Amino acid sequence: MIETKSLLQRKEMALSALLEITQAINNNIAEEFLYRIYNFTLRGNLSISRMALWVNDFGSWSCKTFIGVKPQISKQNLEKLLESNVKGVTYLSESIFSQDFGEFEWLIPIYHKNNPLAFVFASGVNGADIDADFIRTLTNILIVAIENKKLAQKQLEQEVFRKELDIAAKVQQRLFPKNLPNTPKLQISAFYSPHSSVGGDYYDFIQLNEDEILFCIADVSGKGIAAAMMMANFQASLRTIVRQTKNLREIIAELNYSVMQNAQGENFITFFVATYRFSSKTLCYINAGHNPPLLVCQYHTQRLEQGTTVLGIFEPLPFIVEAQMILNDDFLVFAYTDGLTETINPEDEQFGEDRVNKCLQTYSSKNLDVLHQQIITEINSFRKNMPFQDDITLLSCKITH
Repeated sequence: MIETKSLLQRKEMALSALLEITQAINNNIAEEFLYRIYNFTLRGNLSISRMALWVNDFGSWSCKTFIGVKPQISKQNLEKLLESNVKGVTYLSESIFSQDFGEFEWLIPIYHKNNPLAFVFASGVNGADIDADFIRTLTNILIVAIENKKLAQKQLEQEVFRKELDIAAKVQQRLFPKNLPNTPKLQISAFYSPHSSVGGDYYDFIQLNEDEILFCIADVSGKGIAAAMMMANFQASLRTIVRQTKNLREIIAELNYSVMQNAQGENFITFFVATYRFSSKTLCYINAGHNPPLLVCQYHTQRLEQGTTVLGIFEPLPFIVEAQMILNDDFLVFAYTDGLTETINPEDEQFGEDRVNKCLQTYSSKNLDVLHQQIITEINSFRKNMPFQDDITLLSCKITH
């Protein structure tokens, strides 16, 4: 009768413990406090003298709580235990783990399907038996609840990040000029495809006055939101500087200083900027370390590579060369970012500048939108099933006299 009463009391205590920890989980109590409740439950209700709980925290094992042992137990290596793939309750003194975990009597593994979630090492008071089934049930409820909380938190963080990306993408789209000229004398067209939701490429067109235009293309090192934010700052700086001066050398010098101040040497920007004056038929440009745009004139192609080094590395820039060209014939300037030429195929071969040249020779007489579409078609045919490695931006300026 006494044994029956004692057993009944233990069952009542076990049910009370389950109820307590379930209520704590439902009340969304922090992980740290859930482990404290678990510790107190085993210590007070189940007469556990020694205990250590190791948990698989998304692939990283750590000791979350312990009773009656020194803190150094948390540094114990579980490698042999994991390799053994033990799944049943094990009496440690008769197992291969007795040397490593000799201060405990029992090992209780917690699995979900074939994946280990936790291991409980335990000893009863004065060598008494332990309720392994209840410990397993209690631990399983705790670990699954905590894992679900973490997954829910991770999903929430991912949702917040996705919304931030959407906002960043919308902001970035507003940086690009809404209306590009398409007149008998001047056509400008652009194509932009970010590698992810946002990217580090940038292009712009500015009507300086009735006789002069400015167009440019840029690529910031890095990807994602950080690159997009840096490029947004770069665009704002360019627009501000152009209101103060139309001298390309001064524009480049000021932009370099701005990038140095904002990036602190952690990022750099490649940049190509050009102006064209209709009255004098003069094209001026500076290439700051960017992939050389291609000038197509009378079916001849020329690389526009004079200028300076990339922006954001040296202050002041070691040299700045402004190129000037008088172009009496119709011409096309085709600029792009390195995502175009560095697109690879299954043989790990890059698209390269030669293929870009061939595209221009074939399609430069077409409408600029058609030109860009043909180039994208050529890239897709070349890369086959290979993913794009970077943002791709195309910018074309065609002058007809």
